[in-house]
Amino acid sequence: MHIIGQEETLRQLTTMVDQGRLPHALMLFGPAGSGKLAIALALARYLLCQHPHDGEPCQHCPACHMTAQWAHPDLHFSFPLFKQKTNDQPVSDDRLTEWREQISRTSYFTANDWLADLQGENQQLQFYVSESDALQHKLSLKPSQGGYRVVIIWLPEKMPPPTANKLLKLIEEPPSRTHFIMVSQEPEQVLGTILSRTQRIRVPALSEDVIAQALVEHHGLSQEEAQNVAHIAQGSYTEALSVVQATADQHEFFDLFVQLMRLCYMRKAKEMRQWADEVASMGRERQKHMLEYCQRLVRENFIHNFRHPQLNYMTGEEKDFAKNFARFINERNVIDLTEELAACQTEIEQNVNAKMVFFDLTLKVVQLLKR
Repeated sequence: MHIIGQEETLRQLTTMVDQGRLPHALMLFGPAGSGKLAIALALARYLLCQHPHDGEPCQHCPACHMTAQWAHPDLHFSFPLFKQKTNDQPVSDDRLTEWREQISRTSYFTANDWLADLQGENQQLQFYVSESDALQHKLSLKPSQGGYRVVIIWLPEKMPPPTANKLLKLIEEPPSRTHFIMVSQEPEQVLGTILSRTQRIRVPALSEDVIAQALVEHHGLSQEEAQNVAHIAQGSYTEALSVVQATADQHEFFDLFVQLMRLCYMRKAKEMRQWADEVASMGRERQKHMLEYCQRLVRENFIHNFRHPQLNYMTGEEKDFAKNFARFINERNVIDLTEELAACQTEIEQNVNAKMVFFDLTLKVVQLLKR
């Protein structure tokens, strides 16, 4: 298991364990991709280790060998799900296999990645009251190994009041030697009564150098490629992995963006129609990702005009294109261009005819580029 650049935070937590000062309810929060879940997993491993020493697990007991599948009788996971049927009351154990597979691959992932794993891209994640009942039942049993029990709760902000209120008593009066580790992206959205009963630890964003080094070591990127990806990622290792994984798609999206802008500037109606038909033939999710990419590139080209390279987050080929194109994105059209792309994305999500949506987009871009 790799923790990227958060050694000091983990050291702080393991020291609290060694000194008997770790609170029974802890909340790790901070920017996306900073490694909060990775730290939670490492802390759980340390708590469950039978012979920890000087902040390091012993490497020999069952807890130290659970990282391949993250299966241990005293480690419990709680995470948001969605209903597949109206009368469903899903609990985390229903999808524990998928969860363990995900965190075994990487602990750096987003809620959207988790939804994709569950094949529920258009669903809303949340905790149901049944989840609180399931946790209460698990923790009413004795620890299997006779030591600590750990409950990792991922994204508690997706816990509605009925669920949170039912869980509150368990957090207020937990069974002996039981620790709750919450991993939150938006702690301000967590129910106040839950939040007030946790000790919060902020996990800082990662530096570009730390992200770049991890990409070189674990993903085989060259130093130059890694540094460029790290700059685009803006402190998020999750975003860095997304950029690396989406390289092929990003090249295609870049080509489509360049074609769109050139054809619209030259008002080549026949080719604009062909472009719209080509994009319409892509799957809906890829269409949405392409439109998100186009919105980002419009913003980056606008910022390029300010002549402050440190404010730009573009790849090499994007920067080369911006040298000549950026002047066409200005204060008279940048907002409208972004809004048109966002509106197009909304229509695609609503299953409007894709050929009509994308050809209509080309006509609007023609007008906006002339401003």
